[in-house]
Amino acid sequence: MLIDLTHDEALVLFETLARVNKTNYENLFEDQSERTVLQNIESQLEKILVEPFDSDYLSVLEGARNRIKESSNI
Repeated sequence: MLIDLTHDEALVLFETLARVNKTNYENLFEDQSERTVLQNIESQLEKILVEPFDSDYLSVLEGARNRIKESSNI
């Protein structure tokens, strides 16, 4: 199965998953399998994205967030 994401969407999703996965949200998950799936997706994104390891990552992430907001008129 493939999921089609823009690069900006992949960056924002990675950041969101990283935040969720490093926080203990006991009531968020009904089953451990849900957390495992999110961790696996984060791991896959980490293998293909180079930006999270750049020194200007926060700036790049902010740009991605802004472009997504602008394109969806939020």
